[in-house]
Amino acid sequence: MMREHGFAARLREWRQRRGWSQLDLAARADISQRHLSFLELARAAPSRDMVLRLATALDIPLRQHNAMLLAAGFAPVWQETDLGAPELAEVRHAIDFILAQQEPFPAVAVDRHWNLLKANDGAVRLVEFLVGPLAPDAKVNLADALVGPDVLRPFLLNWADVVSYFIRSVEADAAADGRSETAALLERLLAYEGVRPLLKAAAASVIAGPVLPMHFRKGEVSLQLFTTIATLGTPQDITLQELRIESFFPMNRETALVLRGWAAKK
Repeated sequence: MMREHGFAARLREWRQRRGWSQLDLAARADISQRHLSFLELARAAPSRDMVLRLATALDIPLRQHNAMLLAAGFAPVWQETDLGAPELAEVRHAIDFILAQQEPFPAVAVDRHWNLLKANDGAVRLVEFLVGPLAPDAKVNLADALVGPDVLRPFLLNWADVVSYFIRSVEADAAADGRSETAALLERLLAYEGVRPLLKAAAASVIAGPVLPMHFRKGEVSLQLFTTIATLGTPQDITLQELRIESFFPMNRETALVLRGWAAKK
């Protein structure tokens, strides 16, 4: 977790997270190594533009741009707008369009920490088949639903393989964004029964096929799905940068027929 501290230490910590030398970062930011050294030692104070230049060179999230600005004594420049706000109407329309285009197959929009923001009918049908209808306005975290013991795990035949891969992605998120919330999510997932021993396994399973599917089974119904994750290409808002759209696709003809059949009954 990134500790709360001044700009100099924060800059040095991000550079070390990236595994770069001062010379590496100085070259990427087009400044002298001597200047960068002075900034890291707090012997020189950065300008607002220098903070943004270094944050961009470090390729850190917009939320951390703001944190670095605040640490240097400047006001944040990036907004965090509620997804339901009027100014994001066109983006919401785009998200709804993507979710609708995925029908009858499932698709969801989630935030950085896998809290469910939007779901298409295909996703609702899949969840209702596996675990039953959700309470109206229920808050759903897909990471907990996947990794925890009582929601998807009983129906996910290759839970160990899927969760091993997923936990590694959350670890990468925690390393990339430096947020206490992401670190807390990772610790919460690791605390679920069987997860830490799973990650300590000597070797990963060899998966036959081009992608790792999620293989669900309930009763006589077998579903094999793989996913894609899309993000906005040029976000200028923290909420939008942290938004992900996950689309589920059938891995075989049998799965496609089941999902299309459910849609036809509605």
